[in-house]
Amino acid sequence: MKFTMSRIFMVPVVVGLMWPNTLPWNIAAAVCFLLASVTDYYDGHFARKYGSVSNFGKFMDPIADKILVTSVLAMLLAQGKIDAWMVIIILARDNFIGGIRSVAAADQIIIAAKPAGKWKTAMQMVAIPIVIIGNMEPYLPYLDKIGYGVLWVSVILSITSGIEYYYGYLKSRKG
Repeated sequence: MKFTMSRIFMVPVVVGLMWPNTLPWNIAAAVCFLLASVTDYYDGHFARKYGSVSNFGKFMDPIADKILVTSVLAMLLAQGKIDAWMVIIILARDNFIGGIRSVAAADQIIIAAKPAGKWKTAMQMVAIPIVIIGNMEPYLPYLDKIGYGVLWVSVILSITSGIEYYYGYLKSRKG
C-alpha cells in the first residue's frame, strides 16, 4: 500500500521537475519517474512474498500506474515532445480496460494480466524517461527519437493488450 501511494505522491514532483524543460531538470524528472516506476515492481514482489496481497492493492496498483503515466504523458504532450494520438490511444485503452475490469468484478470474474499489457508497461517505463530527458546532443544523439519510437511500440502494445483483455473477459464468461 505504501509503495502504491508513493507513486501517486511522486506525480507532482515529477511533473514539477519537468516544468522548466531544461536538461538538468529533465534528468531529475526522469530519475524520479524511474524511482516511482520501480516501486511498482517492489509493490507486487513484497505483497506476494509476505502474503499481504489486498483488494486495495489489486485495484489501486494499476490506478497509481495510470495516474503516474497519464500525468507525465500530459506534460510531455504540453511540451510538444509526443503526439496527441499516443495519449488518446493510451488513455482510451486504460479506460476500456478499467471498464472491463469493473464489469468482470461485478460478474465475479478475475482477468489475469496479459503478457502484452506487461510489455506495454515495461516499454512505457523505458520510453517515458528517455522522452522526458529529450535530446542530449552531442552526448547521446537521437536519444529523444529512440524514446519516441519505443513509446510508439508501447502504444501498439496498448491496442494489442486491450484486445487481449476484451477476449479474455469474453472467454471467462463462457467458461
